[in-house]
Amino acid sequence: MTIDTLLEQFYSDLILVRRSSVQTAETYRISSEEFLNWLVSERIKLREVTAQNLIYYFRMRKTSDCSELTIAKDISGIRAFGEYLVRKGYWTENHALLLDKPKAARNLPKVLTIEEVDRLLSFIDTDNLCGKRDDALFELIYSCGLRISEACDLKISNVHLNEHLIMVHGKGDKERIVPFGERAEQKLVYYLNEVRPALVNGKSVPEVFVNYKGEKISRKGVWKRFHEIEQLAGVNAKVHTLRHSFATHLLSGGADLRSVQELLGHSDLATTQIYTHVTDDQLRKAHETYFTD
Repeated sequence: MTIDTLLEQFYSDLILVRRSSVQTAETYRISSEEFLNWLVSERIKLREVTAQNLIYYFRMRKTSDCSELTIAKDISGIRAFGEYLVRKGYWTENHALLLDKPKAARNLPKVLTIEEVDRLLSFIDTDNLCGKRDDALFELIYSCGLRISEACDLKISNVHLNEHLIMVHGKGDKERIVPFGERAEQKLVYYLNEVRPALVNGKSVPEVFVNYKGEKISRKGVWKRFHEIEQLAGVNAKVHTLRHSFATHLLSGGADLRSVQELLGHSDLATTQIYTHVTDDQLRKAHETYFTD
């Protein structure tokens, strides 16, 4: 079996069996490909890989100026690959489980103030259909803390206007229910009733947000539109910054960590806890501004 064939089968297994996200599956595939190519260069057979081989490989990676975050991702990928190899009979045990992942330092996510979010959204040109769509799209992303993929994949059948709720299809096929605010409701209702019908022009499209052709909007399309708005507003941000800001504003307003975890769709509470560090950092900076001579 060739390396390409093995990697394709591993990738399919990640998507179909482990229900990993496409992004995770692609990351693990790349990590595994680099490891397999190293085995070839070192003339080590896949079935004969030992724990010592893996330790030597990652020591080599570390001395090749790879960051701790990259190495941590690679170890996660090789662990998943090892689990797959054991199930398929290539390995008798998953030696990668013996590897300790480095504790990579995480930078605090960039967040916007409420005023900056308002400024950003106010620079959306609503004189045309696509601008009116963007008005609803980015307001909903902020109001619900959505990932770009979640906004693009949102189905009309999962929007419940009367209850002010949407059903979000998140990472790993996990679904969650998220409420949206009054401003998001107003913009969404207007978009669904007045704008979207003109864009789809009679076509049957299950997704809420569509492009100028009346087809499901792409992640690339959302990035492009947001970048244009960001430049006009003079606010340095990314689409994902709206999700970060949503979480931080909730915690700053007194929401409990568990609730924010549910709203964001995080599997691990530790992932949500980074936003408590953001709010602590903001409080510290505010204190220094007003109480330090």
